[in-house]
Amino acid sequence: MGEGYAYTTVKKVYIVLNEYFRYLTQQEILQKNPMNSVPMIKKSNFMAAQNKEDLPTQETVTVFTPEEIEKFKSEAFSTYSNGKPKYQQPAAYILMLNTGLRTGELLGLLNSDIDLEHKYFEVHQNVKEVCRRAGTDYVPGREVKVGKTKTATSKRRVPLNQAAVEAVRELRQERDFGPTAPLVSDEKGGYTRPVNFRKRYYRILKAAGIEQKGLHSLRHHFATQLINGVKQPDGTIKALSPRQVADLLGHSTSQITEMYYVKKDTTRLQGITDGFIF
Repeated sequence: MGEGYAYTTVKKVYIVLNEYFRYLTQQEILQKNPMNSVPMIKKSNFMAAQNKEDLPTQETVTVFTPEEIEKFKSEAFSTYSNGKPKYQQPAAYILMLNTGLRTGELLGLLNSDIDLEHKYFEVHQNVKEVCRRAGTDYVPGREVKVGKTKTATSKRRVPLNQAAVEAVRELRQERDFGPTAPLVSDEKGGYTRPVNFRKRYYRILKAAGIEQKGLHSLRHHFATQLINGVKQPDGTIKALSPRQVADLLGHSTSQITEMYYVKKDTTRLQGITDGFIF
């Protein structure tokens, strides 16, 4: 805490140490677990000690305005004067925007996981970059690792709207190495490095004149739009329940979705208390 490490980092270390010493006491190597005398500090107190504010609410959620979405799409699919696209696989970001996939989930998606006829795909693996190691020794550089999804609930079936279907078709038209290859592959048909995928996204934002937002903002935007709702031609609002959106995102509870993924639209509360006089 004093060195400025994040709360989650400190808590993970605390858990490891606690399990380690608990094992030693079970084996009767130690008579007492010393971690029992070191209770984990509450997150709010931890953040306050670092002169930081604990904001685990929608205040930390970043989403796009309708104008920013249009700017992003325009730049992402723009071309040079000779007609050559400026960016590789721009449809991948539109797919994220319309499905709420995590970056690792998208990059781990295989062509064989997708059923365009029935408009869905199966999420069952995740791509991430890790430090190289030779046994227990550190080796310079990073490598792509394909593994299980983030949590058990992350393994799920995700429905595709028409924009998502078109995005899949565009990605396959640009680059298709067969059913066992990733949908968003590199030039050789392998898994795309997450760092390269993020860098491309930030280049698009900068060129479009959009304030920097993390790649996860596409997932936030998806969740926010579904829960806050979209106005229909007849004036009604079409929205999903937090539980439904949690299932789409692969969250174990709807509380996670509401607290960390949804930017509340308080403008719709305007005038709602007019009929209440106290």
